[in-house]
Amino acid sequence: MHILVTNDDGISAPGLQVMAAALRELADVTVIAPERDWSVSGHVKTLHRPLRVRAVELADGSPALTTDGAPSDCVALALLGVVEQSIDMVVSGINPHPNLGHDVTYSGTVTAAMEAAIWKIPGIAVSTEYDERIGYAPAAEVALQVAQQVADRGMPHYTVLNVNVPTVELEQIRGFKITRQGMRVYNDELVEREDPQGEPYYWIGGEPPGGIVETGTDIGVLAENWVSLNPLQLDLTSYMFMEKLRDWDLRVGRDHR
Repeated sequence: MHILVTNDDGISAPGLQVMAAALRELADVTVIAPERDWSVSGHVKTLHRPLRVRAVELADGSPALTTDGAPSDCVALALLGVVEQSIDMVVSGINPHPNLGHDVTYSGTVTAAMEAAIWKIPGIAVSTEYDERIGYAPAAEVALQVAQQVADRGMPHYTVLNVNVPTVELEQIRGFKITRQGMRVYNDELVEREDPQGEPYYWIGGEPPGGIVETGTDIGVLAENWVSLNPLQLDLTSYMFMEKLRDWDLRVGRDHR
């Protein structure tokens, strides 16, 4: 079995190395990750410029590849042939912040796993709120357990598992719960400044996002020290709204007004 490990925080991120080391207990592991931090990058496919890939070593001396592309580019490059050995699973992370609710549309961690799903390969995204007292070991152990189950049982095509691990020691994690996406509350604000020439520029600032704690959601179970396993699918169709759309009075042209 061969697992591709990537992330959105860059090749130097410690969570990447910890997870790759844990997954080597299960399979051969190849690491390919971006040269820089691509957090909150969403699902990117770089087509307007060439991509560079070079061999590097992680801090523990293990070999890896890095690219100037995005997290989803890392997966696409590997599957298109940069990595010669066939890939059975893609695991992305460990992200140092949770990816909950609507975060999945922004997250480079999650969308790297989505790139794998497009190729009908199981994709797992792993996130936690990093605390230096706890480190990444609990999240890496959770990633190993989930990857083992995926290896044994498989996953439907076009599906991603979004895994969020509570920030507690391993023995304090209560277990696993299957969840639905919760409701994030974003606290963004516009910060306007001027450059030395007097021209305005902008930051999207504000406080970190919060969330509505509801039973059965990724946000709710994480707050109670459970691991959230949220299965995502690439089909974003709103089937309920499709039925209402059928009743709309839509005709080509304007003569019906």
